Order: sequence, then structure tokens, then C-alpha cells
Amino acid sequence: MTTTASNSTSADQSAQSPITDEEIFAAHEGGKLSAELTSPLETQRDLSIAYTPGVAKVCTAIKDEPQLARTHTWTGRLVAVISDGSAVLGLGDIGPAASLPVMEGKCALFKSFSGLNAIPIVLDTNDTDEIVETIVRMAPTFGAINLEDISAPRCFEIEDRVKAALDIPVMHDDQHGTAVVVLAALTNALRVVDKPFDSIRVAVSGAGAAGVAVAKILADAGVSDVVVLDSKGVIESGRSDLTETKQAIAASTNPRGISGGIGEALDGADVFIGVSGGTIDEVHLENMADDAIIFALSNPNPEVVPDIAAKYATVVATGRSDFPNQINNVLAFPGIFRGALDADASEITDDMKLVAARAIADLVGDDLAPGYVVPGALDPRVAPAVAEAVEKSALEAMTER
Repeated sequence: MTTTASNSTSADQSAQSPITDEEIFAAHEGGKLSAELTSPLETQRDLSIAYTPGVAKVCTAIKDEPQLARTHTWTGRLVAVISDGSAVLGLGDIGPAASLPVMEGKCALFKSFSGLNAIPIVLDTNDTDEIVETIVRMAPTFGAINLEDISAPRCFEIEDRVKAALDIPVMHDDQHGTAVVVLAALTNALRVVDKPFDSIRVAVSGAGAAGVAVAKILADAGVSDVVVLDSKGVIESGRSDLTETKQAIAASTNPRGISGGIGEALDGADVFIGVSGGTIDEVHLENMADDAIIFALSNPNPEVVPDIAAKYATVVATGRSDFPNQINNVLAFPGIFRGALDADASEITDDMKLVAARAIADLVGDDLAPGYVVPGALDPRVAPAVAEAVEKSALEAMTER
């Protein structure tokens, strides 16, 4: 059975010998990407067709019918992976050049899991206006834009402005990819503990890109009681130090009006979702509800290590591949972009994210268990299932318009 193989993959990964620095650097030497030809260039005839004079006919046709660029160049299957290097992994602001290995890796995942071509682009600026203008000006080259590792709160404005300016799919994966996989995992974790979405209390630690998106998608999925924390405690309307983004969070979350810190947020909470990079003292977990769920997603060091979390929670997930229930964006973004491009969609909608989460969750099926609430990162069923769900959502939305 495919799911059994997926489960064994995690076990194989955890049992593998340690990865050495030499192995890592050897794998990255020369980069992880290359370009390949789809048409032969072996004869004079080949050259005349692929380049001059034949190419002029295609150029003229595209000038008359711009949509032909999507079918007669690689634009319709090409994603730009764009970063300014300001929020890379857990490394922080390491700059554009140092972020390139991550962007190359993202492009490799696009190709491997969804069959889409992707190009890494790093920008030597942190200025919001310059980033937006640069992306908009280069957009005719691409079928979609994947924003990556851009620090909050700039990432929110950049995504909003780029989406407004372009009629192609745009998504900041640190926000929405994380949120989609969290929702998928939570959907199945709630099946394990037999709790409905509309009755649970959720505490989200972290008000950056991922935390904001997680809070929003949970609300869209029917969770009515979400409390979000930043480094200073619960985000609530009584605080005078809130940014515009956090003011919006305060207005849309925390329905019980609690204040204080992580202890107050976790008192009676059914779910803890950590996307903060911080740590949680064990004492705060003692007052969580029975059959609690803990998603400690900070990498490489979870907010709560799994063996401690398991003392207080029925279901535990992390962002790491060497523990059960890895919440990894690779389960979401390849299929989301593939489905959007297959449908020739002009945007990635909230409904596309919800159906993507549902498609991921459904793959677990009857193999559901506390240690298996989300498919493995290498499960080959995931990207096709997500792409199909997203394409269907996009086509239905187009029909309704």
C-alpha cells in the first residue's frame, strides 16, 4: 500500500547515517539546477525552426495574440522563486547571495514534485517599492510568482501589491504553504481526538508570516477561538504597541479577550501551533485540555521537543523529517501552483488553499493514527491530488463568474 511505503520513508530517514559536511557541499557544488532543451538543435533545419528565421513567425503570432506566450514559450509552466534573503529558514537576514541555495532547492522541488520549471531570483534590495516594481517588470517571463523568505511585515504588503498588479498566480509560500499543511494536519489530528473545528481553542505562537496565515486559514476552516502571541504576549486590542498587521490580528482573533502570555493562552487550549522560533516551558503545557494537539514547527529546534510534548498531547507534529508528522510546505506549494497553472488561473484564492489542505488530509485515509496525521514529504500521491483539487476549484470559480 502506498501509504505504508510513505510511513516507512520517515523511518528510513530517521535511521540513516549522519549526513556529513563533505556530502552536503559536494551535492551543492555547481548548483542544483540546469536548463534542458525540449527541441533538437542538431541540423541546420533544426536551427532554422528553433531560431531564425522560424522563430519570427512565433514572435509575430504572440504579438497578435499575447496568450500564445503561455503555450509557445515555457512561460505557462515557469515559476519565479523570488526572495530578498531577509528571512531565510531560521538563519534570518543573510542577504540575497546566501539565500540562493534555498531558492535553488525550492526550484528543484517544483520540478521533482509537480513537473513545473522554476528559476531562482534573488534581489539585492529590501525596499518594498523596489521589490514590487522589479517583480512586476519581469512578470511577462513567468506563469506564476512564488515569493520566498521575505521578512514580515513587508511580506504582507509585497504579496498584496504584486497580486493586485498581476493577473497570474502569486503566493508567498512562507505564509500560505505553511498554513495549508497545518490545516491538513490539524484536520486529521482532530479526527484522532474526536473534536470538531468549531469547538476547539487554538493558541498560535508567532505573529510573523506563517502565524498570520495560519490564524486566517483556521478561521476560514471554521475555528472561532484562536489566540495569537508575539514575543510580548497575547495580541489583544488593549495593547498600545501593535503594528497595523497586529491590530488586524487583534480585531479578528481572541474572542474571549484574554491577555497575558503563553500560560494564559494555553490554559484550556486544545491546540498549540508554534511558528515562532522560540521555546515553551513545559510548565505551560500542563493546563492544556485533555487530548491536546501540539504542532511545534520551529526549525531546527521545535518550541517543545516531541518527547516532552507527548506527555501532554495525544498528537504531536514538528517541521523536522526525523520525527513523525512532519509539517512541510513541499506537501502544498508544488500542487497548488501546478493546479493553478493547469487551470490558467489568474490568482490563488482562499478556496484553493482550503481544497488543497483537504486533499492532503484525505490521503491519510484509514491509516490515520496519532503518529500519522499527514502524508510523508516524499509521498508521490500528494502533488497530483493537490493539483487536481486546486484546478477544479479554479475552473469552478471561472464558470461562476
